[in-house]
Amino acid sequence: MQNTAGMPRVAYFCMEYGLHEDLHIYAGGLGILAGDIVKAAHDIRLPLVGIGILWQEGYTAQYIGDDGKPYDTYPAFSTAGLEDTGAKVVVQVGRDEVPLRIWRTTAFRNAPLYLLDADIPGSPHNWITKRLYGGSEVDRVAQEIVLGIGGVRALRELGIEVDLYHFNEGHAVLAGLELMREEMDRGKSFEYALHSVRPRIVFTTHTPVMAGNESHSHQLLCDLGANCGLSYEQMRYIGGDPFGMTVAGLRLAQMANGVSKLHGVTAREMWADIEPRAPIVSITNGVHAPTWQNARIRQVVKQGGDLWQAHCDAKNELLAYVAATTGRRLNPDSLLIGFARRAAPYKRSDFIFRRPDVIEPLLLSGQVSMIFSGKAHPHDHTGREIVANMAAAASRYPDSVVYLQNYDMKIGRLLVQGCDVWLNNPRRPLEASGTSGMKAALNGVLNLSILDGWWPEGCHHGVNGWQFGNGYQGPDQNEQDLLSLYDILLNEVLPTYEDRERWIEMMYASIDMAQHRFTAERMLVEYLNLMYMPLWAVQTAESRAMAYIESKH
Repeated sequence: MQNTAGMPRVAYFCMEYGLHEDLHIYAGGLGILAGDIVKAAHDIRLPLVGIGILWQEGYTAQYIGDDGKPYDTYPAFSTAGLEDTGAKVVVQVGRDEVPLRIWRTTAFRNAPLYLLDADIPGSPHNWITKRLYGGSEVDRVAQEIVLGIGGVRALRELGIEVDLYHFNEGHAVLAGLELMREEMDRGKSFEYALHSVRPRIVFTTHTPVMAGNESHSHQLLCDLGANCGLSYEQMRYIGGDPFGMTVAGLRLAQMANGVSKLHGVTAREMWADIEPRAPIVSITNGVHAPTWQNARIRQVVKQGGDLWQAHCDAKNELLAYVAATTGRRLNPDSLLIGFARRAAPYKRSDFIFRRPDVIEPLLLSGQVSMIFSGKAHPHDHTGREIVANMAAAASRYPDSVVYLQNYDMKIGRLLVQGCDVWLNNPRRPLEASGTSGMKAALNGVLNLSILDGWWPEGCHHGVNGWQFGNGYQGPDQNEQDLLSLYDILLNEVLPTYEDRERWIEMMYASIDMAQHRFTAERMLVEYLNLMYMPLWAVQTAESRAMAYIESKH
């Protein structure tokens, strides 16, 4: 990997990548973001490579059974679009040496992505890279050994020179320990190794809920060899006790970032007592426009034409998919609201149904139709109840509400291109970013959202979408948000939908906002200017200083 136009060479580590719905190595937003980043890196010729895992069964495919409850299956594995590099590395998991194949793909117009795979004929360790986010805590730590320690060793084996290591979430932080081990194997002290490694690491934190930040017991990490030879005292200095993966990321990195301006504030408050730690800046997520923006809408915006007709074509394509997969035929003239999220309580998927006396007349009269989708983790019983509740709501209103099973990238594209309104109602401030709203905005689908995640930066109320709740946080937040949602829907959104000219103006404003401020290309330029280049400049200056000192001796 060469320095392109004086840019640092970056290795980007992530547990999952959403490149295409046929490559089942992603679960949700974290992976979709990572996929968009390696695609945008290709577009702007940033010298970046991705490091991840090739999951044999990927993440769950989730459907609704006859009992109304979700059940899980796992898609057939395919290596289409992947190239076996022929290279292998070995990591230690407990007492076992685990060989790993290294696959490569650039098939999705992406920067090179290298995927580690323990499924080698004759090896008993294929369980490690079998299922994304499946299994026990032992499985998870073994997988993080593969990603972090195996990832660094893969870069060495492939001869890929790296200036900076970017860890996307805490899953990758064992790579930092492996970099320290390399220094200590050269006879350097723990303190020297930590000082040497930090200027080469940046860290992105996503989870604004303290309980969602992963931690492990020191005994488990030691037993599995995840400590890279560091002592308990050294590991505790880096990650605390228990060993917090986010804490370790913040202490191993020279710089860190939250994924929206509001999330940056939240993250700095969450981790204020962790010292020393990297400063946390805000770099708002963005989305890969060529992946998510409808081609006809992009053409109309660039060359002129009938935006409303292009939108209706996308809407009809979505409704045709709904009819083909569910047998439901929604009214194409009704206001179509979309909601697709990971099934988590704070996202409040059933929020709009909590006052049937308000919403039911709109659904029964045909003024409003709704499409829901989303998945729950196979072991998340609360999330699975949420999925069942969404499916039950669709059963109550068969002419106006649909639940699309097995949410994936294909369904996501159809929804963000074909709905009229994109609904987002998390409990503020628990949404770190929420990139699906950016994808909708790129297509002129108007956001109706709580002021959380990215939306406070993009919302111009009544011009490019609407906010509800006014940013209120308090004990009666649910009640206040619900009243505000119905007020905006009834008194602003629906009347505007009847005013076609004004609606189209808002669509143009939405697209303009998204194209200029919320693309993955813009995000990567900010990573480059705010994190990568400053750290690389320091590295370069230190290298020159060391070379000068050595020349004098």
